[in-house]
Amino acid sequence: QVQLVESGGGSVQAGGSLRLSCATSGLTFTNYGMGWFRRAPGKEREFVAAISKSGSLTYYAASVKGRFIISRDNAANTVSLQMNSLRPEDTAVYYCSAGTTAAATMREAVDYWGKGTLVTVSS
Repeated sequence: QVQLVESGGGSVQAGGSLRLSCATSGLTFTNYGMGWFRRAPGKEREFVAAISKSGSLTYYAASVKGRFIISRDNAANTVSLQMNSLRPEDTAVYYCSAGTTAAATMREAVDYWGKGTLVTVSS
């Protein structure tokens, strides 16, 4: 019933930008803090960004702060991740998540996951 579908992944050169989107259905969107995670080749899944239910609060991993921007459109039931100044180490499968709060999302206490979209950054 609940579905999170990421889009916008692809290949880009270092220094470039991509915008990821996550379309949701089957849930009351404003009841959830939303987040983005990623899993790089050979590494564990890591937190990237989270946003509160209203969109007033945002949280970022230190590795992406200042480069990535998370936002949500509560009218469209979507959450986005604008990625700028991309680096090869940003290469990963990026996952959208929905959880009770943004703070809980930071510790991966989430209820739903998307299937992921691949981002490849070439040097």
